[in-house]
Formats: sequence, structure tokens, C-alpha cells
Amino acid sequence: MKRFHVHLNVEHIGKNVAFYTQLFGVEPSIVQADYAKWMLDDPRVNFAISSRPAAIGLDHLGLQAENADELTEIGDRLQAADAVALAEQNTTCCYARSDKFWAEDPQGTRWESFHTHGDATTYYAPHEAAAKTAEKAARGAACCGPIAAH
Repeated sequence: MKRFHVHLNVEHIGKNVAFYTQLFGVEPSIVQADYAKWMLDDPRVNFAISSRPAAIGLDHLGLQAENADELTEIGDRLQAADAVALAEQNTTCCYARSDKFWAEDPQGTRWESFHTHGDATTYYAPHEAAAKTAEKAARGAACCGPIAAH
């Protein structure tokens, strides 16, 4: 069963962790100096916040697949819609190891479809950090994946 994903960019992690912990009634499953995530079952959502060099507010939406087959199914639908902007295998982002499809809807809203298969100790892998920094500089700051050109 898939889980809806919302990722917000926030100015102050601590204040936002306190707010969302009260709103959701549970502690986050991950808390880092620049990131926090709640894996909620009611509603079934992966809600993440990060304090990174990006515009405050909605960073992206997504669908988290439970397994590789679900991700393949989502990827096939995105391919049929000619919407895949980037496919990533075994990438490190948001303190996790995942396979992903990044897409944009007709309005330019970024969608991350992913299957997580492990934890990571860093936001990005060290070898990916330099590439992500250069990519972000070229296209504007964002969490991960491609950013819409408006």
C-alpha cells in the first residue's frame, strides 16, 4: 500500500518539529539538525520538513511505494504520461537510501515517487553532495531531484 508524501521547506526545524508533533500527536520518526520526518498511519502520510537553502513552503509531493514492484508500477504510469524528469537508483537523500522517479505535473509541481530500502547517516552521500550542490546552483535550490522551470 502506497503512502502519500509531503515535503516542506521550513525556516526553523525546532519550532516546526514542536508544531507538527502537536498537530499529529506523535513524535517524528527521524529528527536531524536540518530534517525531520513523521511516518503517519492516520492519515497514511510520510510528512517531512527540512531547513535547507530553498524557498520556504512546499518543496514537493510524492508517493512512497512499499516495494520495488509498486515503484515500477508508478514509474510505468509516469512514463506513459511522459512525465519522468529523472530516474535515480540507490540514491541517498533525506537520510535514506532509495530508488526514485522524479516528475512534474502540467503546472510544474514536483512529484517524487520512491521506494526506500535503507537508512543513511547523511542528507546526501558525500560523493552525491558535490553533484547535488552543482545541480542546485544550475537550477535553483531544492531538496532533491529536478525543480520546475516557471
